[in-house]
Amino acid sequence: MELARIAAGVLAVSPLLASAQSVTLYGVVDTGVEYVSNVGANGSGLWRVPTLTATVPSRWGLRGTEDLGGGLKATFALESGFAPDSGSANQGGRLFGRQAMVGLSNQYGQVSFGRQYTMLFWATLDTDILGPNVYGSGSLDNYLPNTRADNAISYKGKFGGLTAGATYSFGRDTVNAGPSPSGTNCVGETPGDSRACREWSAMLMYETNWWGVSAAYDSLRGGPGAFGGLTRSSMTDNRLALGGYMLLSNTKIGLGWIHRNNDGSPTPKSDLIHGGASYDITPAFNIAGQVYWLKYHNSANKVWLYALRGTYAFSKRTSVYATAGFIDNGGQLAQSVSGGAPGSNPAPGGNQFGTMIGIKHIF
Repeated sequence: MELARIAAGVLAVSPLLASAQSVTLYGVVDTGVEYVSNVGANGSGLWRVPTLTATVPSRWGLRGTEDLGGGLKATFALESGFAPDSGSANQGGRLFGRQAMVGLSNQYGQVSFGRQYTMLFWATLDTDILGPNVYGSGSLDNYLPNTRADNAISYKGKFGGLTAGATYSFGRDTVNAGPSPSGTNCVGETPGDSRACREWSAMLMYETNWWGVSAAYDSLRGGPGAFGGLTRSSMTDNRLALGGYMLLSNTKIGLGWIHRNNDGSPTPKSDLIHGGASYDITPAFNIAGQVYWLKYHNSANKVWLYALRGTYAFSKRTSVYATAGFIDNGGQLAQSVSGGAPGSNPAPGGNQFGTMIGIKHIF
């Protein structure tokens, strides 16, 4: 009889236990057709369907929480990036290349373990108006759309208007995907070299209901065989980001500055400055634009990038858009206007125009 009473009690509370956990399937499919001018030494035009990003990268994922009682929650996120033109996995072929983390949270913040965003991502999320748009900051610094670290521990907490956070990785990138930000071959966790391929970041952000400011520092350390010239653990690639945004009626304005000191580059110090605005002409139609300026210290290398995007929303989930960009390379730089796929760089010092029309569906 005692066992029967225990079994009955477990069955009685099992619906309550099940309801304490919440799991969500979500995703974005965003693609279209792009034209890029003046590609390569002969200046040919290129038509294509981008593989990496459009207005945002395509992705799907699972996220969930479980209420453990007393204000404590378990949380997880598994997020996969994919190329909608072919259906292949991005982020160097990882199954969950955008996020694969689990953690605990309460009123003092969240601690997480796994592959996850660094604090540079959260600091620039609102200050960079166009973000991962096919013509945007990723065309000038391809780490910015890839601010994630493998083998990472993170903390992020919000206290009123103040948000503080930090990450630390024992081996920032375990995938070898060629000379690409999707997999930089810096495994770390190496006996005898505790510094190899470590990553750390820190952030402070203060927000009100109509403005916000942020500061973040992101440091990548090299290791044997790592891409981007960071072939020794004594070498670092550091970024300091300062920015702010303002909300005014139907308008959002963002400004930002990223100072970079990269031991893997022959011109290590650079500054990326950007300013942009987004305006809702109607509840369904938005126009957004941004200007970027990248300058390398003690060098003739510099870049101006101008980007514009118009978006019409049929619903909360489905929208169409047209976007365009123009890049003006100075010195010996050959940056492509497009971050949509590799292989579209102009000749050194060349200008380039790009335009894309597409559709985005959120589920």
